[in-house]
Amino acid sequence: MESTASTTNTQLVDSLIQVILALSSNEQALLLDRLLGEVPYPSTTELIHLAEKGGSFDFWQDEPELYTLNDGEPVTWS
Repeated sequence: MESTASTTNTQLVDSLIQVILALSSNEQALLLDRLLGEVPYPSTTELIHLAEKGGSFDFWQDEPELYTLNDGEPVTWS
């Protein structure tokens, strides 16, 4: 969401904040539920895609290979 100083209605925003803060905690909870209640949580597949494509873990590609298949003893699963 992009805004500039010429298009931002700070008086309206300040008024809304005052009204929200004047609400009871139950009313604030209801407002929050109405605003965010329909926002879906990402699925596991979407989170995996984000992790793969987001770039946050790209640094692992530059890490040297410290271990090989010849290191240590093989793990056996029972």
